[in-house]
Amino acid sequence: MRFTTLAASLAAALLLGACGSTAPISPADVGELRPGSGYLKGYLPAAELPDSLALLPAPPAEGSAALAADGATFRALTALQGTPRGALGVQDANLKFPKAAEVFSCALGMPISEQATPNLNMLLRRTLADAGTATYKAKNTYNRTRPFVAFKTGSCTPAEEAFLAKDGSYPSGHAALGWAWALVLTELAPERADALLQRGRAFSQSRAICGVHWQSDIENGRLVGAATVAKLHTNPVFQAQMAGARSEIAKARAAGAVPAQDCGAEAKALATSALIAP
Repeated sequence: MRFTTLAASLAAALLLGACGSTAPISPADVGELRPGSGYLKGYLPAAELPDSLALLPAPPAEGSAALAADGATFRALTALQGTPRGALGVQDANLKFPKAAEVFSCALGMPISEQATPNLNMLLRRTLADAGTATYKAKNTYNRTRPFVAFKTGSCTPAEEAFLAKDGSYPSGHAALGWAWALVLTELAPERADALLQRGRAFSQSRAICGVHWQSDIENGRLVGAATVAKLHTNPVFQAQMAGARSEIAKARAAGAVPAQDCGAEAKALATSALIAP
């Protein structure tokens, strides 16, 4: 009985701590990772990010079956470039807000914007930084060559190729942040879990379709994303922002808000790759 009372007291204290924390919704109050970049700072200090180098195995070695599988997936999925699914891959490459806020709107069944859902929008912007930054210890250590460089082919985002060619491929930062987004949104809207997780997976697979990541980069990027979300739950500002976002979703549902984009076209594009995507 004494243990039960203590546990209840601790739970109440944690809840009060989260509610008492401020969760800024103005980008000016958060600040950018690098001035002028448009990317906001995350919730976690660098010392609290998951250690991707300790978490992940080394990327597939030359001559290995795993590398051969990566190559086979590259050939299968890059064939989708130039199709509606390939066009969606180009859209998924854009991490700049407000456009990036639309990625999960169809899966969530409502619009996401700084004006309509400021806490939810801020959650996505700051989680992007945490999950993406968490990949860099492994990225910088392994400095894996991108597949479009290894195979001397183009990508679906030629304007980014010069930067990407110098940026380590393993693990995928896009996959990490996309999967982190999917997990966070699933917690906020569990009734849409299947659609949200499917879209998160498709978002990460877009990197293979674009030819800028190996499949093993993507799968291990998702692990970093999941580890980042687990760490985020220890952060009181993140917890407070989650509470605000949950309230915004409920209000949007009650108001009958619907996504602005063509969700039927998105679903059709995603279905074309469902059978061949790993």
